[in-house]
Amino acid sequence: MKKLIFLIILLLALPYLSAINLEVQKVGSREVIINNVNEPATFDLKVKNLGSSDNFEFYNLLGFSMAPKGTVLIAGGETKDVQLMIYPREDLNFNGFYTFEYFIQGTNKEKVSEKVTINMIDLKDAFEIGSWEIFPETSSINVYISNKVNFNFDIIRVSFDSPFFELEQDIPLKAFERKEFLVQLNREDFEKLTAGFYTLKADVTYKNEDAKVEGVVKFVEQDLLKTTENDYGFLIGTHVIEKKNQGNVVAESQTTIKKNIISRLFTTLNPEPDSVRRQGFNVYYTWAKEINPGESLKITVRTNWLFPLLVIFFIVAIVVIVKQYAMTNLVLRKKVSFVHAKGGEFALKISIVVGARRHVERISVVDRIPPLVKLYERFGGEKPSRINDKLRRIEWDISNLMPGEKRVLSYVIYSKVGVMGKFALPEATAIYEKEGEIHETSSNKAFFVSEQRGSLE
Repeated sequence: MKKLIFLIILLLALPYLSAINLEVQKVGSREVIINNVNEPATFDLKVKNLGSSDNFEFYNLLGFSMAPKGTVLIAGGETKDVQLMIYPREDLNFNGFYTFEYFIQGTNKEKVSEKVTINMIDLKDAFEIGSWEIFPETSSINVYISNKVNFNFDIIRVSFDSPFFELEQDIPLKAFERKEFLVQLNREDFEKLTAGFYTLKADVTYKNEDAKVEGVVKFVEQDLLKTTENDYGFLIGTHVIEKKNQGNVVAESQTTIKKNIISRLFTTLNPEPDSVRRQGFNVYYTWAKEINPGESLKITVRTNWLFPLLVIFFIVAIVVIVKQYAMTNLVLRKKVSFVHAKGGEFALKISIVVGARRHVERISVVDRIPPLVKLYERFGGEKPSRINDKLRRIEWDISNLMPGEKRVLSYVIYSKVGVMGKFALPEATAIYEKEGEIHETSSNKAFFVSEQRGSLE
């Protein structure tokens, strides 16, 4: 009877004695799954078998592929390291934390359930990008990319793009790692940008999956207006003022120059000033402008002293000529006129007016007869004292002339061959005596244009 009772109790307790008894401890994990990237979340487990030796299978009822595949032998009392891997499902579109239930089953179909939490994200959510602040005079900055999640990227390609720079890199990026890159800046790329926050973009590629990530670049406000001045030229003096906004905010510029009432008459301004103010003998020109970043204002002030110098020169020349003319004792003035000849010859009448400003004596007036013409033998007025046909000279002697007295000496030249165009007559010369000293003076040159008969040049 006792044996029967013991056998019944043993049969009733057998299922409990053969039930699996496991202790599962999670010691590490990389719980992130990147959507559209076939890489698993991994959990490092320590599994201790508190029961008898058995082969254990890991599986789930949610349709996820898992590893280890097959069975894992764990002896009684043994603790084994198991890496649990959970692969993403292509048909599951989910973002966020997902609690995952899996089972460990022995050969007798007894099982235990465990839970882990996986983090399912898109590729773009794994990264953060940014840079240091940029100033208008910055020549280089650091730009960074940071891995925000517990996932190891063996190689990613990242292409940065911003209004300030462009950069492309191929790098590995471990879980929660941040990498920085030094970027050289070109001032011309952003000299016209104003201060503020600008979007930094990055294209990230991993395992044929692309993602667009955005960050912020801060362009720090700085007022930087550079002024340069340049002077050149002597007679035409030029003063150039250039103001360039090398900062990143709109700069207020006010420029004032001063001119006196004389120099302003010969000064040109470009561009025209915004205001003109007169104060005493001075004139003040003012330019008030707003200069945008990267732009410049160029003011050119040109004073032409050549014009007043020319005026002064002509005035002095006229004074000298007038003074010289006033000091001349004897003046000769030569003129020519056309004469109608009976035989149709070309004929000109040459007149020399001899005028005395002061008393002069022993005057000898000499004129030269041009080639190709002949001297008419008759004279209407005072006859010449000498005629030299070989040297083609004609001379008059006058004993003296009183102040203001004039004599007109004339003769006629002719040619049987007509003369066309401009006919030039040489200067006449007078030699005279004044207070015992010999002086000489010359007349003007006379011209005749045959088309303008009877006219005098």
